[in-house]
Amino acid sequence: MESILGKIPTILMLVSPILITATGGMICERSGVVNIALEGLMVFGAFAAAAAQYFLFPVLGSGAVWVSLLIGAIIGMVFSSIHAFASISLNADQTVSGTGINLLANGVTIFLSQILFHQDRTKQFQKGMEAGLGDIYPTAYIALAVILLTWFVLYLRPFGLRLRSCGENPQAAASVGINVKKIRYIAVLSSGFLGGLAGGCLVLTTNTQFTSTAVNGHGFIALAVVSFGRWRPIGITGASLLFGTALAFSIIAGGIPTFRVVPTEIFNIIPYAITLLTLVIFSGKNYAPLAAGRPYEKGAS
Repeated sequence: MESILGKIPTILMLVSPILITATGGMICERSGVVNIALEGLMVFGAFAAAAAQYFLFPVLGSGAVWVSLLIGAIIGMVFSSIHAFASISLNADQTVSGTGINLLANGVTIFLSQILFHQDRTKQFQKGMEAGLGDIYPTAYIALAVILLTWFVLYLRPFGLRLRSCGENPQAAASVGINVKKIRYIAVLSSGFLGGLAGGCLVLTTNTQFTSTAVNGHGFIALAVVSFGRWRPIGITGASLLFGTALAFSIIAGGIPTFRVVPTEIFNIIPYAITLLTLVIFSGKNYAPLAAGRPYEKGAS
């Protein structure tokens, strides 16, 4: 029992970035914009946070980690504006726009790594994000704050009602004076901010440098979490715990004597196998917002 409890910080460390990113994806899709760029936004945020941590730690010491997280979140929001402009202002295909950002992320971050660090990754840095109160990583508290604030705004504030109406019936929302495009811009930029924040949380807790595989599919798992969680805060919280636990198990299983005879590759594919399995099981049940993925055109029926 003690050994299992001792793994809780590791599980929460991996659950947190997934939950933060999935929250951003939920907000975005609730407004009617599908955002499959979450993986790329996490990559941008992870690179920005890692680079900032490397340069700022000698100056700010332990306080650098919080500035680095903020920088990662802002960079994620900046790049999400590309998706927002393409999908909202230009009515471009949202899947193509998101895919473009995912493809752009690896190329841009590796290119910047070559310029700044003369290699395809950042230099090693002082993580600064270690387990604190009760041996729990601070990112777990960040994730908890994000999901509670999101629930409060979505269901207890007028803005949340307007956002959800834009994702269900944007024409009806516009008929009562709601600026649908403005709401959708806010939602997409918020998802970029949270995606970048999650990327920073991931790289500052699990690595001592950014590499092209630092995010390693966490953004795509977050997409599955949004669907599996039925676009609801309580649902994506539970789904994040499931997938985060699967990721943690793939890491710690090698240290359990019973599983040492099993090839490590088997454990590495478990999180993604679970992702595919859940998507297949729930593929016939559509809980998505009715207008998700549909461009909004003023006056269209």
